[in-house]
Amino acid sequence: MASNLLLVLAICTIVLPSIALAAEYIVGDTNGWTIDFNYQAWTNDKVFHVGDRLVFQYTPPNHNVFKVNGSSFKDCIIPSSNGDALTTGNDVVTLATPGKKWYICGVAKHCAEHGQKLVIDVIEEGPAPAPSAAHEVVSSSIRVFIAVMVAVAAIMMQWNMH
Repeated sequence: MASNLLLVLAICTIVLPSIALAAEYIVGDTNGWTIDFNYQAWTNDKVFHVGDRLVFQYTPPNHNVFKVNGSSFKDCIIPSSNGDALTTGNDVVTLATPGKKWYICGVAKHCAEHGQKLVIDVIEEGPAPAPSAAHEVVSSSIRVFIAVMVAVAAIMMQWNMH
């Protein structure tokens, strides 16, 4: 029985920290995905890693999100397939590969005239700094969960030994 608990503890120790390393960024923080916001300045203090998530929050149908290439980003060109638009108002994009990533709003002239576009550099996996107070709460919760799991496993091991 004690060996089973040690196995569970070992699995939790390996799996949970890797989950905790992925950061979730609310694009624009409390401003969300909107017009007339400086997204370049927003990215200045952030390091994006493979596995991190971007969350585009906005009120549909006022905005949407298109992932584009560098030239479409520069010229605010909306992809010909509108089916590629993210439109939920709480769109989560997992950063799966390293490199530059470009996003624009395809509504009216939000990109061209109001700067509603975001470019980021994604680097290989690694620990990411906490992007916001909300991320700190999530990270703290995960740390507490890991500590509770370790404590429960230790108590159960002690209980089984007696």
